[in-house]
Amino acid sequence: MQDTSFWKQKQLNEMSSSEWESLCDGCGKCCVLKLEDIDSGDVYYTDVGCKLLNCETCVCTDYSNRKQIVPDCVILTPDNLADLKWMPKSCAYRLIFEQQDLPEWHPLVSGDKNSTRTSGNAVAGRIYSEKDIPESDLPNHITEW
Repeated sequence: MQDTSFWKQKQLNEMSSSEWESLCDGCGKCCVLKLEDIDSGDVYYTDVGCKLLNCETCVCTDYSNRKQIVPDCVILTPDNLADLKWMPKSCAYRLIFEQQDLPEWHPLVSGDKNSTRTSGNAVAGRIYSEKDIPESDLPNHITEW
């Protein structure tokens, strides 16, 4: 657990790389495949994870090379958060960008690195890998997290 609530004291663009990375609660929701309704612009989450996401742990299996392996992988930065309306409403990056506080189950608040999963806020153990689901079947995997 951090000694201070740095996320309350700094702007996103003022954070060190370790502070920035520690904001990720490990929920895996940003790494599930999403479908967008072309007419309404609505985004629907599925229970299908990116081919690099370990479905049991919600950890990217090749984090440092993810953009090269999955070209449409979005690397979060303070500059692109405003454009990422599809980010989960519980995402720490989104919450801080929207000037809200972190939830009590966030590891930086709880002091427990497993609190996202134990609180039921992670997709770990509840998703399929995109390697196992045909793209045509994705509409059958729409879910709400």
